Amino acid sequence: MISWPTGTKVWLKAGRTDMRCGFDGLAAQVQSALAENPLSGHVFVFRGRMGDRVKVLWWDGQGMCLFYKRIEKGSFTWPAAKDGKVSVTAAQLASLLEGMDWRMTRAAPQVPQPTRVG
Repeated sequence: MISWPTGTKVWLKAGRTDMRCGFDGLAAQVQSALAENPLSGHVFVFRGRMGDRVKVLWWDGQGMCLFYKRIEKGSFTWPAAKDGKVSVTAAQLASLLEGMDWRMTRAAPQVPQPTRVG
């Protein structure tokens, strides 16, 4: 799996996306539907009509990258909203791409720093 730079935001585009779209079509959706800059270095994820395909669009600083995955059994868990965007963590994206329910992935609670040793 690709490891994203620290601080990279991951956005899921709610609703369905035409999977025939390529780099330019998805970048246009990032600008119009999500009101984001496709060259920001953030990761943008789109799901197809049947729910078994996703495309991930990312500017790595040198060029646009497009990752496409089709899951063989089941479908990708997706937000219920028809429009808009949902922010997820890189760990949640990894879970989503594995076919797991990304909503079950939570950050570990902050543990207080010990004041002394021993």
